[in-house]
Amino acid sequence: MASSPPIHQQAFRLVLDIANGRHALSKLVPPGLFLADALLCGLVIWKVPYTEIDWVAYMEHVAQIISGERDYPRIDGGTGPLVYPAAHVYIYTGLYHLTSEGRNILLAQQLFAALYMATLGVVMACYWQAKAPPYVFPLLILSKRLHSIFVLRCFNDCFAVFFLWLAIFCFQRRSWRLGALLYTWGLGIKMSLLLVLPAVGIVLFLGSGLASSMRLAAMMALVQVLIGVPFLAYNPWGYLSKAFEFSRQFFFKWTVNWRFVGEDVFLSKGFALGLLGLHVAVLVGFIAGRWLKPAPMSLLGLVAPLIRGKAPFTNKEQQAVSRNITPQYILTTILTANVIGLLFARSLHYQFYSYLAWSTPFLLWRSGIHPVFQYGLWAAQEWAWNVFPSTSVSSAVVVGALAATVGLVWCGAGEEWEPRRAASKDAAAKK
Repeated sequence: MASSPPIHQQAFRLVLDIANGRHALSKLVPPGLFLADALLCGLVIWKVPYTEIDWVAYMEHVAQIISGERDYPRIDGGTGPLVYPAAHVYIYTGLYHLTSEGRNILLAQQLFAALYMATLGVVMACYWQAKAPPYVFPLLILSKRLHSIFVLRCFNDCFAVFFLWLAIFCFQRRSWRLGALLYTWGLGIKMSLLLVLPAVGIVLFLGSGLASSMRLAAMMALVQVLIGVPFLAYNPWGYLSKAFEFSRQFFFKWTVNWRFVGEDVFLSKGFALGLLGLHVAVLVGFIAGRWLKPAPMSLLGLVAPLIRGKAPFTNKEQQAVSRNITPQYILTTILTANVIGLLFARSLHYQFYSYLAWSTPFLLWRSGIHPVFQYGLWAAQEWAWNVFPSTSVSSAVVVGALAATVGLVWCGAGEEWEPRRAASKDAAAKK
């Protein structure tokens, strides 16, 4: 009779099985981490002093709007003018009234802690639907910078991120219309969500079909118009030029990502155009070489009938393509577009980590690299985003980690965008 393995070996195997989702206890990992993070948020609010950055300016903007100002270029505060779309105004107007015109900072922090926990819950649900293993989940609660952005700074990025993840969750559940509404509302809070618009468009096009995706696109545009009506009616160009200000001047002293290139290069027009060109080129590469793989034709094959005003798929083909738009495909595609956008952004500030912190763990897992390297790259990125002020070294690590994530996803997650090939391989393996 064979002797059983030593206790320490059995314990090690049990831990591995739980971490990789092969044990009944694996399901307890996300809720356990969620509760631990709730306690951590409470400790942060209790022990760490609040840091004022933009909250007072948000409240000053809202106060002017409540007093009757509707001309966007004239709305100003201590840190500068109002440069966010109207959904931001509506959310912070609610916070203005809830927090006694912004004076009750403790209540504001508690509200943002609740927002953080709600967002974390949605993120975990998205990961679980995409079949991410439990060992990835601890990275969702370990970020010092992310807790700071939510409960110590109260940035509007927190609301934009919440609605982005809620939209992703709805897309994974094939609730295309609700997901599109949530996404466009998030975009109405901060234009940073434009970074994922190409991927959202691809997901809606492949998942719901050409006619449906066109209606959803029109609906999203209409929502943007409706939420801006009070300001568009008064000064339409003033609203659009401020709420979606693409020509904004970036300050070298605040940049987190490109400090290592030097101020002269950073401020040059050639550098900005170069980043834009690279952004477009990498997006086109992912669209043609990865994101459209579930479709039965190439990018050129799709574009040709669209130019002629025809649907590229028959109804039967559309149904087959839609089945390939899985929760894992949706999450991988949208998060990849997000990281690509951040990689080639002209300037990232610390609050932009809210868009990145919950994207990296999933994408590193999808890349297929060893978990030790996943944790190592995540740790390097987390360190770099916690260096203040940023240095040449920390900014190089920020850009390097983003570039590594994009490259690893391209190389390691290729089958993610070819579910039919992956399915055939699984079938062959079973035989």
